[in-house]
Amino acid sequence: MDPIHVLLVEDEQTLAMIIKDTLEGQGFRIRLAKDGEEGLQCFFHEKPDVLVADVMMPRMDGFEMVRRIRRSDAVTPVLFLTARSAVNDVVEGFELGANDYLKKPFGMQELIVRIKALLGRAIRTEASPTRREAYEVGAYLFTPRTQRLHHNGTETELSHRESEILRRLCEHQDQVVDMRDILLDLWGDDSFFNQRSLHVFITKLRHKLNRDERIRIVNVRGIGYKLIVN
Repeated sequence: MDPIHVLLVEDEQTLAMIIKDTLEGQGFRIRLAKDGEEGLQCFFHEKPDVLVADVMMPRMDGFEMVRRIRRSDAVTPVLFLTARSAVNDVVEGFELGANDYLKKPFGMQELIVRIKALLGRAIRTEASPTRREAYEVGAYLFTPRTQRLHHNGTETELSHRESEILRRLCEHQDQVVDMRDILLDLWGDDSFFNQRSLHVFITKLRHKLNRDERIRIVNVRGIGYKLIVN
């Protein structure tokens, strides 16, 4: 079995070397980049299994780097390392397409567990049945691959996270989609903090679908969400 290939983008060189040495000691293959610009180049050249990136970096921060990556790659798992704790900062990271985050300082064993969990979910996603190219949602046409909503000649771009949530709702229209399943799939855990984050994305989706009054995303309290088109 090939070693897990991790691209680590971190401007704190001491921390980067500690992470590199620890992960290589566990059989990982590590490529280092010192900022977002170098990380972006390495990502498309190396095609890693997992991207681990700091948020605050010189030249190009982690958010902008991932924003550019997600324009053409919606699959490779992304884990942010962040000293930030504000809800809006973490929500922004998820909105751009991050799959998980770790707040500094963190334990190396926790980082290893998170990376392996992300890779496991990515493999399951690739092995899942072929997904539909487009969904009709009332007067909207939703194309998950391009992350876009089309309505009467206008086009709205969704974030990676919004697109993945809406796809799940469309696949199970008129059925309750378990909140815990969404959280474990897209966030990695179902903590209270991540529940709040999910609700923020649901609110954004409601707003982007509000030009058709027949469409509702219903909160089934304590269970999950249901997409209804009357």
